[in-house]
Parts: sequence; structure tokens; C-alpha cells
Amino acid sequence: MDIPHIGFNHEKTNQAELEIFDLSSLYQRQNLSHDPQTPHRVNFFMLVYIEQGEGVHMVDFINYAFSPGSLIFVQREQVHAFDFSSKPQGKVMLFTQAFLDQVHANMRLPNFTPTHLNHQHNPLLHLDGLNSQRVPSLINEMITEIGLDQSDPLIVMYLFSALTLILHRLRPELRYDQLTQAQSVKLARFFELMQAHFQHSRDASWYASQINTTYKTLNQVCKLATGLTAKQMVDAFTIIEMKRRLVVTNTTSQQMAYDFGFEDASNFVKYFKKQTQLTPLQFQKQYATPEL
Repeated sequence: MDIPHIGFNHEKTNQAELEIFDLSSLYQRQNLSHDPQTPHRVNFFMLVYIEQGEGVHMVDFINYAFSPGSLIFVQREQVHAFDFSSKPQGKVMLFTQAFLDQVHANMRLPNFTPTHLNHQHNPLLHLDGLNSQRVPSLINEMITEIGLDQSDPLIVMYLFSALTLILHRLRPELRYDQLTQAQSVKLARFFELMQAHFQHSRDASWYASQINTTYKTLNQVCKLATGLTAKQMVDAFTIIEMKRRLVVTNTTSQQMAYDFGFEDASNFVKYFKKQTQLTPLQFQKQYATPEL
């Protein structure tokens, strides 16, 4: 079984690169191509605001308990699964990198760096009293503007910028966003290369050479963006991909070793255990459960 890879529906949004809808519509729709409560990967960014209901939202095989006032942030290429057991109410906002690029070109916006590779990252934010009023108000203003016959994309961008800046201020531990334009380009290229070559190379120096920079320079960019070294980012990205495969398949350690370029199964097991403190088999038993 493969993890479904869900893409952004550009036709549905008329190429707007942004969509906002009621959370309840996900468990009321009958024509979805996948079950939102099972692990699936998204190629866009997602914000889920919880107005009513409690449960757990799985992001990269860790369950995060949500309640009214919770906000869940899922980065692109992460695997996640909803929990509809309590019929939660709220809003879901989907947006693409192209939308972020448009906003960046017009106004101030925090950088959406891959902080999820840092094990200290938590995708869940509980809003306080003031912000639990401001956040849904901004989301509803965006919905209203999008629905107008003469909707102005720039107004939507300003509202989105205000929303993300407020959320950014609430999470000082994630303010790894002091990148120059040149550094942002290097980071984006590095992340793209990891996505393409993580099964073949875990050598950070090789990635640095591919983007025509030094390991020292790449390290500086990675630390500014995520708090991790380039090597730590490569290992974190690789381990997440290994976990995804282990959870949804019965792949043997021998096959995993071959797929990820290890000399033999024992070397693969040692690498996995060093990074996670669990053997691959222990991890499979712990996370390959019906609740995922």
C-alpha cells in the first residue's frame, strides 16, 4: 500500500492557489479519492483551525491532541491524517508555494522554512483568548473577499499576511527566518535536491557541491532556517521518509537497506536506531496501528 499523494486542485480555485473550506465538509463529502483519516501526503501547505471538538491529528506519525482554539500547521510533503471521531468543526486553509511567492512579492511575510525537520518542532498551536477571536475573524474576512464577484486578490493577500504575521509572533521558538533572498534560494534548492536524492546520498557536502556552494555556507543557511546543520537536515528528512515507508508497507530491512543505499541490512538498522532509538521492527509495531 502506498501513501496517497494529494495535489492542490487548481481548477477548483480558479488558479488562485488558495482555498478555504469548512472542516466538516471533509467528512461529509462522498466523492473523495482518499480517506482523510488515513495517512496521506500533501504537496501544499495547510492550516486547520479547530472551533469545536477534540481529538488527535497525526503529523508524520506523531499524534497531537487538539481542542477548541487549536491551530494545526502541516507543511508541504508532510504525511498527516485527520481525526473525525468527535465531528470537529472549524476551517481548513490550503495554499501553495506559488501563492506564498505572490504574497512575498507584494508585502511582508514570514518565511515558511522546513522547521518540521527539527524534532523540537510542534505543528500544534493553542490560541489564547484574544487571538482565538482575531484568527477566525481574519479567516472569515478572507472567505468573504474570495466569495465576492469582484474579489481583489491583493486584499486576500493582505489578510493572509496579517494572519501569518500574528501566528508567527505567537511562536518565537520557530523564528528561523532571517534569510537573505540568496540564502532562501540556496535553501529551496537544497530541499529540492533532498527530495530527489535522499535514497542515494546522505552526504551534506555532496548537496553543497550540487548547488555550487561550500559545506560551511550551506550549514550557515540551514542553521538560520531550521536550527539544524545541513547533515542533521539530511538525516531528519531521510528518517521521515523511512518511517513513512515502514508504516504503510511490509518492506524488509534487507529491502530498505538496498533502497536507501546501505551496504547491508545491519547497517540500515544501526542507522535507523541511532536516529530514532528504535529498530525498524519496533517502529513498525509501534506506529502501524488502525488509528493511523
